[in-house]
Amino acid sequence: MTALVAGLVSAGLVVKQSRDVLREQLSAQADVVSAQLGDVPVAGRRVAEILDGLNVGVVRRGRNGGIAGDDQQAVRAARRAGFAQVTAERPLHGTVTIGGVEYIVEGRAVDDRGAVALVQQVDLASGTGRDLLRSLLLALGVGILVAALAGMVLARLLARPLRRTADVAVSMRHGRRDLRVPADGPKELVEVGEAINALADALARSEARQREFLLSVSHELRTPLTAVRGFAESLADGVVTGDEVPAVGRTIETEAGRLDRLVSDLLDLARLGADDFRLDVLDVDLSTLLAESARVWESRCAVAGVPFRVESPGQPVVVRTDPRRVRQVVDGLASNALRATPAGAPVVLALRVVPGGAVLEVRDGGPGLSDEDYRAAFQRGVLHSRYLGVRPVGTGIGLALVHGLVTRLGGAVDAGPAPEGGARFSVTLPR
Repeated sequence: MTALVAGLVSAGLVVKQSRDVLREQLSAQADVVSAQLGDVPVAGRRVAEILDGLNVGVVRRGRNGGIAGDDQQAVRAARRAGFAQVTAERPLHGTVTIGGVEYIVEGRAVDDRGAVALVQQVDLASGTGRDLLRSLLLALGVGILVAALAGMVLARLLARPLRRTADVAVSMRHGRRDLRVPADGPKELVEVGEAINALADALARSEARQREFLLSVSHELRTPLTAVRGFAESLADGVVTGDEVPAVGRTIETEAGRLDRLVSDLLDLARLGADDFRLDVLDVDLSTLLAESARVWESRCAVAGVPFRVESPGQPVVVRTDPRRVRQVVDGLASNALRATPAGAPVVLALRVVPGGAVLEVRDGGPGLSDEDYRAAFQRGVLHSRYLGVRPVGTGIGLALVHGLVTRLGGAVDAGPAPEGGARFSVTLPR
């Protein structure tokens, strides 16, 4: 397309240049003829014969103003171009069109005896114009051919890496994660390939975490289910009788409660991204909510031999939020802290007021986490897989659920080291 446009533009320039060349040649010939013409009829006839061989018409104007010539079309062209007004001070450089044919007219005065005009038809299909057009068309054809060949080569060079990239993308869509796009070809295609490779790596990591998460959840579900099933079979087979029955019933109830909490957490985690996730927002006094939660966790910590402390401003701290979800967040963080804290180390529930809102903190004196672990603490199942078998761990969904709930409440949660030596989890809620 570029070569074609360039050819069309060049054709216009060639036509203009050819017309200019014809005009310059005819002007020079008119100057020579006007200088040589005189009273000698033989000279006049000789010049006319020479010009006729060049397809140039000669038109004369006598002293009386009469205009004559052997070629009547040339005479008409000269008249229309203004040949009658030619003087020594006013030569004629004209162009006229008669019957769709263009003529160039050059007129000169001949002493005081009259004037002479040379008339030539503009015919670019012959002579210099023809040669120029032929050269142009040849160059245009060669340019289009070269452009077509270059386009085919370039398209093939681009299509090969594009096809490889498309094949890898299709394989990824069907579950393959081991394929990568080679880093070759133009810069833009290399960048696309690197982006797809990064996507494949991210998908592989995400799916690996999902598998680990499902394995951990399956393990957590199987433990209470095994207990419930074993004790139920004991009751059904009559192995457990008499005074042992109430204790077995309480164990079954406890394990069933664990199952219920786990299933509820899984459902809440799955529903967090849904539009119909319910929030009952109202004015909540966080001091009262913290005190109610503290009564529960103080007794649980006492059973585990863990000192428990509450830090509260001692006055109402009212924010507009969902009290049930906030209590769920506090209980989830407190459960996580108690599980990681050894006997003798403290667990602290704290509340403080900040500009525009309030901060709830759960701190512990456990082993804490590394800086990398604090950054990944709220990613589902990351800490579970990292510390499984090293320290007591939960299901791997508690902190992820806390993060999701706080986000839906319009707040923010972060993790870091605590003054007590363990981990600190802070929940900021806007007023």
